[in-house]
Amino acid sequence: MGFIKRKLERFKLNPPRVLALGFGSLILIGAILLNLPVATKNGESIGFINALFTSASAVCVTGLVVVNTGEFWSLFGQVVIILLIQMGGLGFMTMATIGALAIGKKITLKERLIIKEQLNQETMSGLVKLTKYAVLSTFAIEGIGAILLSTRFIPIYGLVRGIWFSIFHSVSAFCNAGFDITGNSIVPFVGDFVINMTISGLIILGGLGFSVYIDISRNKCFKRLHLHSKLVLTITGILLTVGMIVFLLTEFNNPYTLGELNTGEKLISSFFQSVVPRTAGFNSVNIGALYDTTVFFIIILMFIGGSPGSTAGGIKTTTFGTLILTTIGVIKGNKDIVAYRKRIAEEVINRSLAIATVGMILILSVSFVLTVTEPANFLDVLFETTSAFATVGLTRGLTPNLTDFGKVMIILTMYIGRVGPLTMAYVFARRSKAGNFRYSEGNIMVG
Repeated sequence: MGFIKRKLERFKLNPPRVLALGFGSLILIGAILLNLPVATKNGESIGFINALFTSASAVCVTGLVVVNTGEFWSLFGQVVIILLIQMGGLGFMTMATIGALAIGKKITLKERLIIKEQLNQETMSGLVKLTKYAVLSTFAIEGIGAILLSTRFIPIYGLVRGIWFSIFHSVSAFCNAGFDITGNSIVPFVGDFVINMTISGLIILGGLGFSVYIDISRNKCFKRLHLHSKLVLTITGILLTVGMIVFLLTEFNNPYTLGELNTGEKLISSFFQSVVPRTAGFNSVNIGALYDTTVFFIIILMFIGGSPGSTAGGIKTTTFGTLILTTIGVIKGNKDIVAYRKRIAEEVINRSLAIATVGMILILSVSFVLTVTEPANFLDVLFETTSAFATVGLTRGLTPNLTDFGKVMIILTMYIGRVGPLTMAYVFARRSKAGNFRYSEGNIMVG
């Protein structure tokens, strides 16, 4: 008992640990609710593992599902799922902060540190203001998205059902979750300009990050934006453009995806499918029928993901950009890594390298294990694992066929991906104490 007590005392609840426990608690509560018979249309419990998987997918805003969301879950179950998506997208500390402010409670220093960790901010300046802005802008954007979607869903599904479909898909899209209740994602609306562009716009806005919104609203001109915002917008634009072109070229004649569509529908679908790997698992074509070349490219897009401080996952656009700029700088022999006439700090470079390395090791490790336990080929397993880590939600049909062990592995991968690979590493790692000395430098050969 003394040994356990000493271990617990040593395990202090620092911000990363509070963040990890918060998301874990939310997942558990969601699993308990979704495991109730009232959550399903047939009145039978789905089983705790499947309920846990669905809850984790919702809280981690992923979108991987073991059952068809629209056909299996009752209205109660769907409401639970969309609430979990909303809380998971904004972050439990954001919701808790707004609740505390509503009742007049002051936000303590410890709570500010947790918010700082959750929103991926460098300083604690203006955190409460940013939190308020995040919530208000989220509800405003989701409301506009729901109104636009209702112009198409109400004529198809009727007033009440059309409004519910509009709200559900708007929240799911902005939070980059990818859950749908149409029964077949956006495939029935592959050529619908309003639905495709609205959902794409919501996904892009949800993946930019709240600090970018504030920067744009204050400075308006691109030249005046902070370096972070410039990198986010530049890399996002490049990835969307390149993704659309690659998808269009590789799938142009595929009879099971773009081949049977007209030119306009091919362009809309290609743009849509370049957006969704940025961590929102909607699809307007059959993902299982994609060529292997396209699948591999989507894996790369999923790994990169969205931007810091947003509802998106992945290693993040700025991490990817920092690594690319560092590589170019090393090749050129530059002493400093520079972007838009601003030097990138060495600490940021090291952090980016750590995030990418931890993420890659996790994906490869989980994929290796699943190739042993799951009856699927390696590319499908790698696609599923990357989708879970980057909280995307796209699948090539593997999710419903996972074993219980495979489901647990994917749950853990989604959880780590949402909390953040480096944050999870901080949860378990013992931080080294800075000493008053440095070791002498040694040389090693690399490359």
